[in-house]
Amino acid sequence: MIADHTSNPAFVAADLLSQAEHGVDSQVVLVAVDLTAEKLSDIESEVDVQARALSRVDILRQSITKSIIVKASSVKEAIEFSNDYAPEHLILHLENANENVALVDNAGSIFVGPYSPERFVQYFILSFWYLIYPASCGDYASGTNHTLPTNGYARQFSGVNTLSFQKHITSQEITSTGLKQLGPIVATLADCEGLDAHANAVRIRLRTNMTG
Repeated sequence: MIADHTSNPAFVAADLLSQAEHGVDSQVVLVAVDLTAEKLSDIESEVDVQARALSRVDILRQSITKSIIVKASSVKEAIEFSNDYAPEHLILHLENANENVALVDNAGSIFVGPYSPERFVQYFILSFWYLIYPASCGDYASGTNHTLPTNGYARQFSGVNTLSFQKHITSQEITSTGLKQLGPIVATLADCEGLDAHANAVRIRLRTNMTG
């Protein structure tokens, strides 16, 4: 997560905890862009208060000890660090956050702005075999790659081609109004998964939004 002076300490803490609750081996990294000692203290206090209210606090105690705060003097420096770290999820708690998305070279997915909490994603890992059959010209001369999906996986997957070796980064940005509509649904799904830090990351925003 990259956060600057515009970030809400409660939101930052909630997002850090929603990543930390995945397992004892989780590591969360806060890249603080020129944040004051007081602001960092506010974030750390929020982490402590919110963590104690969560059911997976025993996991959080272990994963938080593996987590770090990195101080950066500018957004550019922060993103350079992030590109080296190459996080699975990158959360941008920044002023004009969407203007910085183009600077990101390495991230699984980017969550843009204060109302875009990272929500768990279900990864369905499909094991399938690529099998090469002799098919004359296709094998030897016509130029297409003959490393192809078998066992019916051609319904979902293409044969290996140049796109297979290209990297794509997705990003998402939710507005305050959008979160009012999506938030309760997302929080309910997180409750069903037993990931209450994820639900908390949404509900804390909804409470703040409703009270101004």
